Amino acid sequence: MITRLNLFLLLAVIVTAMVLVHTQYRSRQLYTQLYRAQSEARTLETEFERLQVDKRAQATPLRIEKLAKEQLRMRTTTPAITQYVRADGTVIPGVAPLPPEEAARQAAAAAVAGRAGAATGRSGR
Repeated sequence: MITRLNLFLLLAVIVTAMVLVHTQYRSRQLYTQLYRAQSEARTLETEFERLQVDKRAQATPLRIEKLAKEQLRMRTTTPAITQYVRADGTVIPGVAPLPPEEAARQAAAAAVAGRAGAATGRSGR
């Protein structure tokens, strides 16, 4: 009877040791997978930050304007080239361009008004 009990206890100890070894092995495998996943997450975060910096660099207003002018052949709008389209389809020019002498007269008047405003401490606006 004692030998059966000893045999049973020996078998229980061996099974428990095998389960312990298997649990430790599985734990190490999972830890290795966790470490690899964390390393990959850090790599992806670094890549994401680099792409965000590239995105901000590509979206600067000066670069967009340069690409619009060079590749799309766009130009800055001015009142001289603006046209308004009515609902009936007729086109109205935005502002008719001034004759050169009228434009020079208005520029001179604005300059004089600006100097007078600066002398009195007021802006010409």
